[in-house]
Amino acid sequence: MSQSATFAGSSKSTRSAIEHSTIRAISWRLIPFLALAYFFSYLDRVNLGFAALTMNADLKFSPLVFAWGAGIFFIGYFIFEVPSNLALEKFGASRWIARIMVTWGIISALMATVSGETSFYVLRFLLGVAEAGFFPGIILYLTYWYPAEYRGRFIAAFAIAVPVSTVIGAPISGLLLGLDGFMGLKGWHWLFIIEGIPSVLLGIVTWFYLTDKPEKADWLSAEQKAWLKAKLDSEIAAKQAVKHFSLGEALSSPKVIALSLIYFGFVGALYGMQFWLPQIVKAFGLTNAQTGFVTAIPYLFGTIAMILWARHSDATRERVMHVGAPLILTAIALAVSSYLTDPTMTMVALTVAAIGVFCCFGVFWTLPTAWLSGTAAAGAIALINSIGNLAGFGGPYLIGWVKEATGQTSTGLLVLAILPLIAGILVFVGGHESKHEFAEPGR
Repeated sequence: MSQSATFAGSSKSTRSAIEHSTIRAISWRLIPFLALAYFFSYLDRVNLGFAALTMNADLKFSPLVFAWGAGIFFIGYFIFEVPSNLALEKFGASRWIARIMVTWGIISALMATVSGETSFYVLRFLLGVAEAGFFPGIILYLTYWYPAEYRGRFIAAFAIAVPVSTVIGAPISGLLLGLDGFMGLKGWHWLFIIEGIPSVLLGIVTWFYLTDKPEKADWLSAEQKAWLKAKLDSEIAAKQAVKHFSLGEALSSPKVIALSLIYFGFVGALYGMQFWLPQIVKAFGLTNAQTGFVTAIPYLFGTIAMILWARHSDATRERVMHVGAPLILTAIALAVSSYLTDPTMTMVALTVAAIGVFCCFGVFWTLPTAWLSGTAAAGAIALINSIGNLAGFGGPYLIGWVKEATGQTSTGLLVLAILPLIAGILVFVGGHESKHEFAEPGR
C-alpha cells in the first residue's frame, strides 16, 4: 500500500494530529528565521529613504538624482532575478540564500563610501544584483514545506518583515543619523555600516541552519515527513492533472504576464511610499528621530492587517477579493492623501494606503503557486517578481520627477495611485481558479 493511501485511510483525528504537529514544527523552525533574514534584506534595500534626509544635502543630490539611485537597484534586480531563482533550485536554499545575504550585506555597508552620483548609481545597481532571487527564492522554498491551505498565512508571516522593517527600522535609522560626526563619519555613513553588518553574519548562519528539502529535515519525525510528502505530492498531482507546465510555457503564459503586471502596480505603490515617506513626514517640521517614529505608524497598522487578512483568505479559500480590493483601497487612499494639507489627516490616509498594500502582499503569492510547481514555479515566480519590481524603479522615479517638475511630493502620490488602481482591476478581470488551488486527486 502506498504512503498516500495509508494516510488517506487513517482516521481524521490521527491525520489532524499529524498535520498540526508537522505544520507547527515547520513554522517554528523556518518562519522566525526567514522573517529575520527578510527584515535585514528589506532594511538594507530601503534605508536609503532615511539616509536621504542628510545624504542628499551633503552630496548635493537633486530629487531626480535620488530617484535614479533609489530605482536603479531594481534594474540589476530585474536582470538577475530568474537566473538566481533557478540557481536556488539547483544548488539548494541554504547555500544560495547564504550567498545572497553575505554579498548584499557587504555592498549595503559599502554604501557608506558613496561620494557622488557615479558611485551612488554603481553601488545601488550592484546591491540589486546581489539581492536578486532572495524574495522569490523564499516564496518557492515555502512551497516545499506548506500545503496550499497554509500558504497565505505563512507567506504573510514571512513577509511581515517588510512592514516590521519600517516599524523597527525607521526609528533606528532616525536615531543612527544622530551619530553625525562620531569618529569622523557622517550619520548616514553609520546608518549603512551598522545596518549592513547583520546581513553578513546572518548569511553565514543561513548556510548551516536552513534545510533544503523536507526529506533532509532531521528535526521532523518519520511520520511527519511521510504526511507532508503525501500531502504535497497529492497537490502537485492535482495541478499536473489540469496542466503540466514546462519552464518555457510558464514564462510565456498569459496568466504569468498578467500576474507580473498586477505585481508591478503593487510594487509601484509600495516603494513609492517607502522611499519618499520619510521626506514627506520630515516636511511636517519634525526632527530626524521624530520622523523615524512617525514614519513607522502606517507600517504598524499594515503589519496587523496583513496577518489577519491572510488568515481570512486561507479560512475562506478566497483569493480574488483578498488581492483586488486592497489594491483599489490603496489607490483611493493615495489619491486622497495628495489633496490633504493637514499632517494628521495625511498620515491617516497614508496609513490606510499602507494597510491596503500589505493586505495584498501575503495573499498575492498564493496565485502563481496555486497552479505551478517545480522548475516552472521557480522561473515564473522569479519572472513575476522581477517584472513587478521594475516598478521599484518606476514608482520612486515617478514621484521624484513630479516633485522636481511641480515642487510637490503630493502630486506624485496622485499620479502613483494609478498603478494600484489598474492592478486591482486586473485582479478582478483575471480571476482565479480556487478549486484548482485546493484540489486533490479524484475530486
